[in-house]
Amino acid sequence: MFAPEDLIRIYTLLEQHSIPAWLNGGWGIDALLGEITRPHKDLDIFVLLDDVVRLNELLAERGYQLKKLWSENLSTVDSSGNPIESGYVLSDQTGLELDIHAIHFDSLGNAIPAYSVEAGFVFTPADLAGKGMVTGYPVRCQSAESQMACHLGYQLPAYQWSDLDRLHDKFGVEIPAEISSQRAGSG
Repeated sequence: MFAPEDLIRIYTLLEQHSIPAWLNGGWGIDALLGEITRPHKDLDIFVLLDDVVRLNELLAERGYQLKKLWSENLSTVDSSGNPIESGYVLSDQTGLELDIHAIHFDSLGNAIPAYSVEAGFVFTPADLAGKGMVTGYPVRCQSAESQMACHLGYQLPAYQWSDLDRLHDKFGVEIPAEISSQRAGSG
């Protein structure tokens, strides 16, 4: 499991090397809530596409290796010919997993997923303006509204319903009808 101290170690490493990261997924939700609500098997982060090579080098020095490319991954190369993956999982020898989602910014400040031209997501500056805390450590994260929107289009496991209920209760973010009907159909 990915413990809070693991998250803070990775996050501060990236900060020390001027690699901005935004938490999303379960840890992003817990950061917004300011409390750890459940165990997390991995850490999901958005990083800039231009930082992927440096991020991978830093993490390789700490034993992280490519575990999986997501089906929506788009491969490219940088100006030096280094391969750049845009949607993938790294893991270390202890089993810690980082789920990397590369983004780039357009001229309006919107974050565009680099991992799929058909992802359909455009993250506005407000979507990435979330501020959270993990055991007292401040982190950047995806906003509550954006988190809710990213849970559409697939069958949610029960623990994610609880995550979304918590976002609704704390921030008043409406749970989309698609999610509500999915829950009603599973009971």
